[in-house]
Amino acid sequence: MALTETQENDKIEVTSRWNVGVRCATIIKKDGVELTRSFSRKVIVPGTLDASDNLVDTNISGEDADVQAIANAAWTTQVKADYKAFLIANKPS
Repeated sequence: MALTETQENDKIEVTSRWNVGVRCATIIKKDGVELTRSFSRKVIVPGTLDASDNLVDTNISGEDADVQAIANAAWTTQVKADYKAFLIANKPS
């Protein structure tokens, strides 16, 4: 009776032009037969503003290769510029 637990990114999507949403499935199997599957989600954005309103890129080096590939494809120079403008326009006063 061997129990195994694995995690896999089962859904990666780009929303609002710059949000990369990742749904991760945690799968528990007994003797190779799936017993349960649960999900967690996270959203990754291109960056944050520093004190001078410069966009500091999000470090995605710790993300899985599939997430990195989609983020790098989605976060073009124009998308990053638009995201920076969005952050500046929506800064709390």
